[in-house]
Amino acid sequence: MKKGIHPDNYRMVIFRDISTNDEFLTRSCAPSKETAEFEGKEYPLIKLEISSASHPFFTGKMKFVDTAGRIDKFNKKFAKFAEKNPTKQEAEEAPAE
Repeated sequence: MKKGIHPDNYRMVIFRDISTNDEFLTRSCAPSKETAEFEGKEYPLIKLEISSASHPFFTGKMKFVDTAGRIDKFNKKFAKFAEKNPTKQEAEEAPAE
């Protein structure tokens, strides 16, 4: 590896998938305030919502992930818009006045 091309904070970091609690150790510059122990040593900890341990493409299992109710937030935000502007299908089905 070439010398002097990596940032100063390029170090070993633990990445933890919070949905499966799987961990892996690799190098990263990502900032972290938390630390955790991995194989007897203390490393900075980065928490992930999805990794290869929980992603449906790699696991073959479909899993619904909705952190912070994003879908509900979206539906509430645009509910008024849907009432004012019906979809093309709803407009065709509505009786003509």
